[in-house]
Amino acid sequence: MHESEHDHDRYDLLVVGSANADLVVGVERRPAPGETVLGSDLAVHPGGKGANQAVAAARLGARTALLARVGDDAHGRLLLESQRAAGVDTAGVLVGGAPTGVALITVDPSGDNSIVVSPGANARLTPEDIRAAGHLFGAARVVSVQLEIPLDTVAEVAGAMSPGTRLVLNPSPPAPLPGHVRAACDPLVVNEHEARYMLGEAAGSTPEDWARALLALGPRSVVVTLGAAGALVADSRGDEVVRVPSVEVEAVDTTGAGDAFTAALAWRLGLGEELVDAVAFAVRVGAAAVTRQGAQASFPTAEDVAAL
Repeated sequence: MHESEHDHDRYDLLVVGSANADLVVGVERRPAPGETVLGSDLAVHPGGKGANQAVAAARLGARTALLARVGDDAHGRLLLESQRAAGVDTAGVLVGGAPTGVALITVDPSGDNSIVVSPGANARLTPEDIRAAGHLFGAARVVSVQLEIPLDTVAEVAGAMSPGTRLVLNPSPPAPLPGHVRAACDPLVVNEHEARYMLGEAAGSTPEDWARALLALGPRSVVVTLGAAGALVADSRGDEVVRVPSVEVEAVDTTGAGDAFTAALAWRLGLGEELVDAVAFAVRVGAAAVTRQGAQASFPTAEDVAAL
């Protein structure tokens, strides 16, 4: 292969993670044990943190690939179609082994939701699958991973990084991370809930304290997202913790906003931006995402972000 052809085979971002069908029903109130309540018509949306991040990045203009596992079923086809419609390369999406992962979501009039997740095929994404996808890792500037897939698979991803490739990890849902995984994170991206989980009793009183304490756990850099208050950046290559303010928006639905933030951040890092600049862009992407209903349906294009 000639050098000049190399760039055609590069990805700005490889997302390794989950793909779920979100099955949503509106209810007047959540049922008590043994009780049946009637709900609204069923809405089926493509979801899952991995699939969300891939769509968010592709919609912004990133050359994006997804490494995930879905079932050989209608939900799996829905997820593949939504990825392709956004422009994601789905060559790395494996099919079969279990039904597609599903999130069963009931939402009451106040917007509170109750969710049951059936991981399905996500739980069958194995370290072997990661090893077999070495070509994808070799072609990616940045790899983004979350914890809706098995932890040993996440550990394999951390070990599969080629030199010069950057790992962005969002430990959601929170779980204990092995030391070599923490050390590979650049950055570790957490919200308040995830930060408190990781720090336990050691959590200080301010987000700045959390950022410093998280950095002491070994990652090369840390980003703490603070919702409407923006985000914090701490980097082992410098001492100060930098606060990045958010944009004032009218929040409609925060579903998927964290996934949009992380995807945008990962993409900008792959373009060579400094961490603080990448976070400033990602904060605006997250803000744009909360102004619309749904997860993937709410993810902004580059034009939408510029319009903020």
